[in-house]
Amino acid sequence: MSLIDRLPAHPEPDSLYEAFASWAEDRGLTLYPHQEEALIEVVSGSNVILSTPTGSGKSLVAAGALFAALGRDECAFYTAPIKALVSEKFFELCAVFGHDNVGMMTGDASVNADAPIVCCTAEVLANIALRDGADADIGTVVMDEFHFYGDPDRGWAWQVPLLELPHVQFLLMSATLGDVTRFEDDLTRRTGRATSVVSSAERPVPLYYSYRTTPLHETLEELLETREAPVYIVHFTQAQAVERAQSLTSINMCSRAEKDAIAAEIGRFRFTTRFGRNLSRYVRHGIGVHHAGMLPKYRRLVERLAQRGLLKVICGTDTLGVGVNVPIRTVLFTALSKYDGSRVRRLGAREFHQIAGRAGRAGFDTVGNVVAQAPEHVIENEKALAKAGDDPKKRRKVVRKKAPEGFVSWDQSTFEKLIAAEPEPLKSRFRVSNAMLLSVIARPGDCFAGMRHLLTDNHDDRATQRRHIREAIAIYRSLIDGGIVERLPEPDSNGRIARLTVDLQPDFALNQPLSTFALAALELLDPASPTYALDVLTVVESTLDDPRQILAAQLNKARGEAVAQMKADGIEYDERMERLEEIDYPKPLEDLLDHAYEVYRRGHPWVGDHPLRPKSVARDLYERAMTFSDYVGFYELARSEGLVLRYLAGAYKAVSQTVPEDAKTEELRDLIEWLGELVRQVDSSLLDEWEELTNPSAARTGEGDTAEAEERVKPVTANQRAFRVLVRNALFRRVELAALGRYAELGALDAEDGWDAEAWEEAMDAYFAEHDDLGIGPDARGPAMLQITENPGVWEVRQVFDDPAGHRDWGITAEVDLAASDEAGYAVVRVVDVNRM
Repeated sequence: MSLIDRLPAHPEPDSLYEAFASWAEDRGLTLYPHQEEALIEVVSGSNVILSTPTGSGKSLVAAGALFAALGRDECAFYTAPIKALVSEKFFELCAVFGHDNVGMMTGDASVNADAPIVCCTAEVLANIALRDGADADIGTVVMDEFHFYGDPDRGWAWQVPLLELPHVQFLLMSATLGDVTRFEDDLTRRTGRATSVVSSAERPVPLYYSYRTTPLHETLEELLETREAPVYIVHFTQAQAVERAQSLTSINMCSRAEKDAIAAEIGRFRFTTRFGRNLSRYVRHGIGVHHAGMLPKYRRLVERLAQRGLLKVICGTDTLGVGVNVPIRTVLFTALSKYDGSRVRRLGAREFHQIAGRAGRAGFDTVGNVVAQAPEHVIENEKALAKAGDDPKKRRKVVRKKAPEGFVSWDQSTFEKLIAAEPEPLKSRFRVSNAMLLSVIARPGDCFAGMRHLLTDNHDDRATQRRHIREAIAIYRSLIDGGIVERLPEPDSNGRIARLTVDLQPDFALNQPLSTFALAALELLDPASPTYALDVLTVVESTLDDPRQILAAQLNKARGEAVAQMKADGIEYDERMERLEEIDYPKPLEDLLDHAYEVYRRGHPWVGDHPLRPKSVARDLYERAMTFSDYVGFYELARSEGLVLRYLAGAYKAVSQTVPEDAKTEELRDLIEWLGELVRQVDSSLLDEWEELTNPSAARTGEGDTAEAEERVKPVTANQRAFRVLVRNALFRRVELAALGRYAELGALDAEDGWDAEAWEEAMDAYFAEHDDLGIGPDARGPAMLQITENPGVWEVRQVFDDPAGHRDWGITAEVDLAASDEAGYAVVRVVDVNRM
């Protein structure tokens, strides 16, 4: 019997508890005492603050709270900090409560939003709370990872529902909350419900701590010998994690049988990038890598192999701390200090416990281990002193290695203090925005009373509240001056004493906030322009968040090329440095878009909370006619390839959703298909899940039943429209390199087909003997310049050169191997000739 079938006829606390407990028991789950306590409080209608260690079963309590809400015929919301975790919870809850009873809202995807249980990001719930206030149709809210309340940028979203939903029953959950007395008293005051704090000092899997002064290789070998694997080695940069994995390949981690088991599990999984090929080596050695810059499919492969017990070591960053269920017996800290973006500092207690808590998982281990390494220079000094023995003269002669410049040190006492320390109290991060005022003004009732409540009864101190009040007054006056809001001489039928003079877009704060601007900006573009499709993409890209690592890489590349050119031109150093300040990463249509944004903002002030960000990443990739791997290599982004692909997937979703059908030319449809297929071939999961959300009952079926981690990627040739663009780009890439005289790069592309750099140069010399130039503009790469004969198995293609005389007689003759293309995930082109027909 499913959980939904166990809903009692009368939602009394005892019957709700018994129904849920019996369901858990039938699944072989024995409730811990703290779970029983929390569930009793939940079904009794109390708020609950669940502050228990990682792996102690908070998710089961959350399911009980949602079950109780269904029993009382109430709508329940489950919030999580990141979209990926929201999506994961959505599928999990669909399996428990049925697809009809669960919906999801993440800002860029909405599925079954009217369901009685809704999974969403904290920002979505916060904006619903601002829009509807106490009238929101919500009975229960489960806020997972509630320590994000203290996040400097996003913490406001965890606070607003507590302020604006006084009728709601709250379940706040985290392993690292610290002192929650303030929340306990505040929730009781606001909701009129009793608030119970359930904290379990005793972990289901106890942790044992040790501090090591042996070199990391020795520490690790000892842990492996004493069967303390899997070991998660924590680094605080992605580069260090990858370098560590490489260095550990010298240790024999696995037996032959274990390596065979890993190979069988991997199966025909496609390692499609340079980093992926390195990862393939590591995992086959029993070593995983895990960090936020990896492709999602690579992270999931590492997680899957770890869940199967096949990896002995995972080298990663602290990204494993949120929403990843990987069995780890030992957490090994390589450092107890980190660079936080502005300075190097020691870890805080919350950070330490969040990471350390991953050790020892219920159902996998009976104990967990947390090990901290001493600083490397200390370890080397200890080793030198040990070599000197007890001889005082020899010990005095030992030259002690000093700490690196700027190093923030730690020692065993630092470690012990972190172990004993409670997580720091959560700090309020409330903030005021245009969207907040507009939401409050738009809802029924006295907006001044509503804003007064938000501004004076939030969790900030009085001085900070006064700053918020000044900000709100300034925003309100700008809305009045702009004619967006008007005061009413007397309250209207809904009790409003001010009202909006414009219609807000539906759910304007819940979805992509600049999508309406993008629609308006499209009207400024000329569909007859040869760059129209790329200009549409640029408009959409300007509304997306900046991928900082990519933009920094573009800037470095642009400045590097500029320096090289200025040196070649004989420009002096001081002038070079001055000119470099003017160089930026590519921003197509920047002036047009900035002007359009300012005009649009005057009539739509809420967009002021979301600055326009002109940039070119998807467009840059297309214009350079590169494959994904080419692009990552060109900008040296191997450690951030996951970020690159997530950005491209976001751009594909945005351009697919934002641009109306009547604004899509054939070339734009080609571009959209190309972008989607490129993402799918590199890592289909980023789009498969998004597309599956429209049909959740078919999603995830059979997951876990496969005998290997093989991807299910559709052949790249199956999407013929996208594949033709891939072929066109592959040929145009060669045209562009030939026009720029970069024959070495051409040779690297085609040497296996007999077209090395010398052959390319000889062929192009013949062309340039007849023509002074070779066009590489929009016309040169258009579909009219590519002739395709679609034979079974192999396409015959002719890429025509855009010569200045317009003869169109020179070009590249090539073959496209369809089977090889399907295997590779991109167009495999073999050059046959470069000649005049």
